[in-house]
Amino acid sequence: PGKVILGAQWGDEGKGKFIDIFAGKADLVVRSQGGNNAGHTVVAGGEKYKLQPDSSGILYPECVNVIGGVVVNPKAVLGEIDGLHEKGVSTDKLFIDARCHCIMPWHLELDALSEQEAKEGTAIGTTKKGIGPTYMDKSERSGIRMHDFVDAERFEEVIRETCARKNRVITGVYGGEPIDADAVIAEYKVYADLCVRWCATP
Repeated sequence: PGKVILGAQWGDEGKGKFIDIFAGKADLVVRSQGGNNAGHTVVAGGEKYKLQPDSSGILYPECVNVIGGVVVNPKAVLGEIDGLHEKGVSTDKLFIDARCHCIMPWHLELDALSEQEAKEGTAIGTTKKGIGPTYMDKSERSGIRMHDFVDAERFEEVIRETCARKNRVITGVYGGEPIDADAVIAEYKVYADLCVRWCATP
């Protein structure tokens, strides 16, 4: 049997606490939605863990943890993994669903620009972490998914193609500065090469 922990108050309602309670007896914990704009803090063994892409299931060595259905910021998830390793937490049983959409620099820029353009009183208070724009791409099936991101043969092609398309919106709609595809490729190729280790197709 499986248990679904579902929040109905748009966050901050204690999902993380319940996940932590059930994860200790679970074989598998799957984070199924959201992004790295929120998370929960867990104290275990005297150590404090601030988890965003991961769930507290990662703190239970026998538990398989899957990031699935989530929009993934590769830089952020690798930073959290590094932090876990520094505290002696294994990520050998962590997997990122290859179908997850990637949060890219243009998503961060579009998030900030749309909030900046909003008239007084109409801004939604986004965390500007690119989550909304990434879900927009997911809905229209135009985003970069993890399996594209970690594919050495497709990586540069999808980055250049998507960056050019997003730059038309950034410059044409918002009057912003275009994003340099070469700079994105140089930085994010490092993340792609590292993410391969955790990326899996169910």
